[in-house]
Amino acid sequence: MDRLRHVTIDFRSDNTHGASPEILDALIRVAAGTITSYGGDVVTDRVRERCREIFETDLEIFPVLTGTAANALAVASMTPPWGAVFCHEDAHIHRDELGAPEFFTNGAKLFPIAGEHGKLRPTDVARWIHRVGEEGRMAVPSCVSVTQATEAGTVYRAEEVAAIAETARLGVHMDGARFANALVSAGCTPAELTWKAGVDVLTLGATKNGAMAAELIVVFRKELAAEIAPRWHRAGQRVSKMRFVSAQFEAYLTDDLWLRNARHANAAASRLAREMNAEILRPVEANVLFVRFAPEVAAKLQKEGFLFFDWPLFGPNAYRIVCAFDTSDADVDALIRATR
Repeated sequence: MDRLRHVTIDFRSDNTHGASPEILDALIRVAAGTITSYGGDVVTDRVRERCREIFETDLEIFPVLTGTAANALAVASMTPPWGAVFCHEDAHIHRDELGAPEFFTNGAKLFPIAGEHGKLRPTDVARWIHRVGEEGRMAVPSCVSVTQATEAGTVYRAEEVAAIAETARLGVHMDGARFANALVSAGCTPAELTWKAGVDVLTLGATKNGAMAAELIVVFRKELAAEIAPRWHRAGQRVSKMRFVSAQFEAYLTDDLWLRNARHANAAASRLAREMNAEILRPVEANVLFVRFAPEVAAKLQKEGFLFFDWPLFGPNAYRIVCAFDTSDADVDALIRATR
């Protein structure tokens, strides 16, 4: 606790921030009384209907507690044990989930593909699918996973997603841990950025954008719901008091809270990119930016209480800075001043 008291301004991750007051209020409201368990409750029903309105289509939802579980279950719904999953080499499912997709598919292989600024290119995806398919002994091409926003802080436009889906002609999973940030940046509708572009299953993140612990598997190709349902239960993600997960999403999707939070975080990152005295290493299109500081500058900033992560994947003296739904103007001003 003493260490935490000395933290001044935290730019390490949007996971380090708290929760939106609207979401906390929603949790208090559903805490009283009794309600049906395991997802058969009216709150989850309302979230399902709200998602159908937002995405302008019939769909199914599966609330879960973590993005890792959501991604792994979504990928497993489209990928047999002998299947191949194609993703970017920096994708969270490849670098950060300790083999969860492989585990939940019971042995499928991930094929990481290089791509500038965190994005897959259709030509590269096609080449890898052809290579694996022609080889015939590594795995059977089954699924493509795209990250939105990417691990480089960039955003796929709807036409880019559509080009990948059209090229691959496989199941398409979208890891939308920062989907709201990508959506407000892309300037299109949720439907245009997902199922209209060929996405079969979306992992809709909320934890990074103001929720306490809530992610949603959104299934557009509804026959896949039958594949996810037993896995969801078996994975321990069919929470008994599901109302507390769903209530977070009900507040998140009410009065555009998810979009307002995302716009705020994106705007903070954009202003840092414009005004901070640092080399910007990747296009800043969402709420994450990558910078290069001289070692003495980084040490000075950290000594003054600014927290951010080293990011050696992007070269020497590279650092990641993440803005959140509650990053204040004062915090942004302070970092700008300190770098100057």
